[in-house]
Formats: sequence, C-alpha cells, structure tokens
Amino acid sequence: MAPKITLYTAHHCPFAHRAQIALRELELEFETVIVDITIPRTPEYLAINPRGLVPALVYNGQVLTESALITKFLVDSHHPTHLLKSSSELDGARQRYDSEFFVETYFNKVHVFFDKAVYSKTAEETAAAANQYVDAIVKEVEALLEDAEPYFGGSKRLTLVEVQTGSFLLRVLALPNHEQILPRFLLESLQTKAPNFWKWASAVVAEKSVTCVWDEDDVVKRTIARINR
Repeated sequence: MAPKITLYTAHHCPFAHRAQIALRELELEFETVIVDITIPRTPEYLAINPRGLVPALVYNGQVLTESALITKFLVDSHHPTHLLKSSSELDGARQRYDSEFFVETYFNKVHVFFDKAVYSKTAEETAAAANQYVDAIVKEVEALLEDAEPYFGGSKRLTLVEVQTGSFLLRVLALPNHEQILPRFLLESLQTKAPNFWKWASAVVAEKSVTCVWDEDDVVKRTIARINR
C-alpha cells in the first residue's frame, strides 16, 4: 500500500526543496501544504513542528523534520532505489560513506563561503568571499567529482548527493547572473578552475526533479530584499 505523505514546505527555501527532489525521484505521491515562513507560524503548523521550520513531512501519520534526515528516511523506506544503495548491498556501505563525506564536506567547508559572498556588506567583501568559495571548491571537492558521469560516483541518474545539494546548486549557478547579488566572475572562475564541479553542477540543475519548484525571479527578489534589510 502506498504511504500517505504530506509535505509542509516553502518553495523558495532550499532546505525544504530537498524533500521535493527526493519525493519526485522516488516517484511518490504526496500532498503539498505551503507554509508562509515570512510571518509568524500558525498554531496549526506549530502543532506539527513546534520549531516552525520547513520542511516537515507527515508520513503515515509520523511527523518528520530536518531536510537531510527526511531525505535519508525516504530513501531508506523505499529501497531499492537509484538514489542510494542499502548498507547490505554490494559496496553499499562504501557508497553511503562517500556520499555523506561529500555532502558534509561541501556544506561545512565550501558552501559557507557562498553564503558569505551573498550577504557581505561591501563589493570588496563579496568578491573576496566569492574567490574563497572557488578556492574551497578546488581544494575540497573538485577531486571528489573526477568520476562523475555525470552524477556523483559515476552514476547516470541522480543520487542522494544531488538530492541534498541540488537546490543550493541552483542558486550557485543562477545568482551570479544578477549583479545586485554576486559578481559574474564567480561563474567564469568555476568553469576554468573547477571543471569537474562545473560539469556536475550544470547537469544537476538541468534535471526536472531539481527544477520542479524553482522560481529564479522569486528567489532573486527575496535574496535582494534580505540583503537590503
């Protein structure tokens, strides 16, 4: 019997977006409830997630929160799947290790500089942080993508790595096209200095499951408004 799934989300939130990608890649039917995270949460939503954050997933009556954990739960609940092997499958434990290592490395050692670039106060600080981001890509993840074909670990289809990074990669490749947010040289530097990353990220953001709720104009508008606060 198919599970009953309700996703509480905000389409402009990259963390909530992760759950959308996972659900679509797993071809699961689900109901979507949009939560306005720009205003105080309703008592009804706080009863579901007292922290008021998105996403929240109700799966057969069980409430799950935290986007990375939600995506792992969905994958583990619907094996076999192309997204990630189980630990009991051949090379499954190693694939799970490699996937988690990449995701943790990217967010802990690399993406922090992208966020710093977006929200720096001066053009000089923005440019410096953008260069730090490119340097971190080269140092920390470029070699980990040598066998991407086009996806992580040589996969021909999206993996859990892309599920957890895809919504953020959309911003990496889109926001430098808007000079009010980031300098365009960031894209040029990625192409020349980190070709493995560039090829991989470009493939990820072309996938329908990744772009399913992506609205660049809305994200740009919200990002500029946050910068100008």
